[in-house]
Amino acid sequence: MADLLERARSMIGLMADHLRADLSVELWNGEVLPLGPGARDDIRIVIASPVAIGRLVRSPKLMTLFEVYMTGGIDIVGGDPLEALNRWDHLRALAMVKSLDRKRMLRLALPFLFVRAAPDKAMSFGQRVRAAFGRGRDDTAMIQFHYDVSNAFYALFLDPEMQYSSAVFPTFDTSLADAQIVKMDLICRKLALKPGDRMLDLGCGWGGLACHAAEHFGATVHGVTLSQAQMERARQRVAERGLGHLVTIELRDYRTIDQPGAYDKIAQIGMFEHVGIDNHDRHYQEIHRLLRDQGLYLHQATTRRATRDLSKFRTTSAYMKVIHRYIFPGVELDYIGMTTTNLERFGFEVRDVESMREHYYLSLKAWTEALYANREAAIAEAGAERTRLWLLYLAMSAAGFWRGVLCDFQTLAQKRRIGLSGLPLDRDYKS
Repeated sequence: MADLLERARSMIGLMADHLRADLSVELWNGEVLPLGPGARDDIRIVIASPVAIGRLVRSPKLMTLFEVYMTGGIDIVGGDPLEALNRWDHLRALAMVKSLDRKRMLRLALPFLFVRAAPDKAMSFGQRVRAAFGRGRDDTAMIQFHYDVSNAFYALFLDPEMQYSSAVFPTFDTSLADAQIVKMDLICRKLALKPGDRMLDLGCGWGGLACHAAEHFGATVHGVTLSQAQMERARQRVAERGLGHLVTIELRDYRTIDQPGAYDKIAQIGMFEHVGIDNHDRHYQEIHRLLRDQGLYLHQATTRRATRDLSKFRTTSAYMKVIHRYIFPGVELDYIGMTTTNLERFGFEVRDVESMREHYYLSLKAWTEALYANREAAIAEAGAERTRLWLLYLAMSAAGFWRGVLCDFQTLAQKRRIGLSGLPLDRDYKS
């Protein structure tokens, strides 16, 4: 054991020389080592035992890091994972992999290869994820894997309206609760909602937007979701606010709605990511079918940057492999050019595209901080593994938006018809 401690000290020292981070590592014997010159020890990465290092040495992948953290082999104390991520330079961390003395590191790591423990039975999505809808793809199972954890769990970090998509922050000091109200109001204004409009809220979540559209804009709203837990809370919210005459919530796949042209407006907020690229054509065809002529469609979705060679765009990154296994099975992100191209291909006129990148970063930062602050209650509600996993997922997603690897766009489109659009000439949606 003493030899392993000495080897761990040396390995951390090698990394510290290159990483130069402002946080420390705490070994299983309580010893604290800086990860850079003058690094503070208020936030520490705690290594519970040599087993954690052994797992990472045998499988030095992001997936392994997630699993080791999720099962408690590594912990972060003194701050949430996003605070820890902000204590080092991401580009320096990537360069470290190439600049480390690999031979020396391998010699130091060799004994850890043989340090093992019983395998962890970490939770993951166990079903095969198929690409195309209607060919064995079970969207309901994938959605419920993520959303049917517990309404109480999500309430620990979301705003009172339970909005699980990017808020809109007028200032950096705006609270998350206020920013989500601003977001819902902006969506309704972009859709030019008015009393009597028939609106489909596609992937309605816990019913916050549906209720807002009915209560403040007088719309008649049909909300659909594939999550049983979300449907139950959404219906409860509708009843609590006395909106049953305006809002209907169903556990239903939107592709089964047999009412062509039934809706004046359709909102799809943070649901499109679940559709899968192989199903995009079908999605846009369904939206076009369900909208009346010149009806409006508000499409808000997370995207990633296009690759120079578009044939390589669908190559799955290490981060997305983790997301598929443990967070969002079946999720695929497009790029904004794909979004607008497909809208035009399937009979829509793109009217407005607005980036939500900074807004989503601030939303994820607020969610991470809230979940960390309520982590004991989260563990009691959903278990330690899920709480740790969600903390790391939220933090790494926030880092992705901060770096610009991820983005989020609100794209407003109109079902195409000859003649003027009938929309206002200005772009003052926020007034």
